[in-house]
Amino acid sequence: MNIGAEYLNVVIERFESVKRLGDRTLSQLSNEDIHWSHHDESNSVAIIVKHMSGNMISRWTDFLTTDGEKESRNRDEEFTDDITSKAELMAIWEKGWSALMKALGELQPDDLLKTVTIRGEKHLVLAAIERQVAHYAYHVGQIVYIGKERKHTDWESLSIPKGQSETYLQQMLNKHRSDNEK
Repeated sequence: MNIGAEYLNVVIERFESVKRLGDRTLSQLSNEDIHWSHHDESNSVAIIVKHMSGNMISRWTDFLTTDGEKESRNRDEEFTDDITSKAELMAIWEKGWSALMKALGELQPDDLLKTVTIRGEKHLVLAAIERQVAHYAYHVGQIVYIGKERKHTDWESLSIPKGQSETYLQQMLNKHRSDNEK
């Protein structure tokens, strides 16, 4: 077993899981919902998506060879809600995730101990990946929270619904018993 290869597989699964939470939330939101914010200093889902995508494109384009904070990135502009439709939002969302997944898919286990820079600061590739897992999970958590607030009783749970923990546990135990018997 190659620990570097296993780590890359695991981290790709983690990013895919975080993206699925975002996808499942975004699918429940209307055009009005994506632009809602609690107050003027709060970010809307549209702004969070723009920021995440801008970060992903900057960090993951030419990941091993250029600074992760590209000169072409205008981070401050990411915090302007100028997205005109949910379709545009989804295109921006997918563009960022595509850049991330392409870069991860090209990494080799030996790359994990190489050094990359972000804003001139050196990081092991492994550390840079972990930094981004935390960053994107944080923002997807914000998106989910806003989605739950906006949809209220119409919210479709992304995990185990309240009051169904024991049923879910039994389903999982039965599934894994069946898997282990095969």
